[in-house]
Amino acid sequence: MRENYDEITGLGGEVIAIGTGDQRYAANFVAKDHISFPVLVDDDAKAAQSVGLPRVNPFRLLFDPKSFKGALRAHRAGYRVSKPGKRTNQLGATFVIGPNDTVLYEHIDTHTADHAPISEVVAALSVWSD
Repeated sequence: MRENYDEITGLGGEVIAIGTGDQRYAANFVAKDHISFPVLVDDDAKAAQSVGLPRVNPFRLLFDPKSFKGALRAHRAGYRVSKPGKRTNQLGATFVIGPNDTVLYEHIDTHTADHAPISEVVAALSVWSD
């Protein structure tokens, strides 16, 4: 999302990241990766549980071929996990929420390397902003 932040905000959207690390981890992530959007911490899983995000068992986390390939791609691109939070097996999600808290788009990750295609996020925002 960092690379597409200007496009997203240009369509009237905002990016908010919610992670599982502590406040120090979040601050380090923001500084190290030059994040210009808010990063919140959900180490108690309240946000994740409120939308029913699944967790993956540790065996699958480590040995799922899709996760492994994604982790390898991320590592080659220079991404590193500094200090993970308590819930390292928490899967993520992407939501586009419009007026009146209407969910315009949702993508629930199916494995640790699964993320919403930015083209789908932009398409959801484009429909809303027209």
